Amino acid sequence: MERDYKSELIKLVGDKLKDQGMWIDDCFYEKRSKNLNVVIDSDEALTIDKIVEATKIVDPIIDKANFIEEKYILDVYGKSKGE
Repeated sequence: MERDYKSELIKLVGDKLKDQGMWIDDCFYEKRSKNLNVVIDSDEALTIDKIVEATKIVDPIIDKANFIEEKYILDVYGKSKGE
C-alpha cells in the first residue's frame, strides 16, 4: 500500500495552516529526487510571504516528527489558480 503523505501531513500541520487561512491541497514525495512537495491553497491570493509562512510552519513540525527518515528537500508552493 502506498503511503498517504497528504493525510499524514494534514494531521500534523493542518490546524496550524488553517489558523493562517491556508490548507494542504496535495502532498507527495518523489523518491528519486528526494523532494517532499507540499501544495498549499487559500481563499486569498498566495503571496511569496504566505508561502514562506507556510514553510516555517511545516518544516519544524515534520522534522520533529521524522516525517521522512532520509534526507530530503522540502518544496512548499501554492496551487496555481485555474487548476
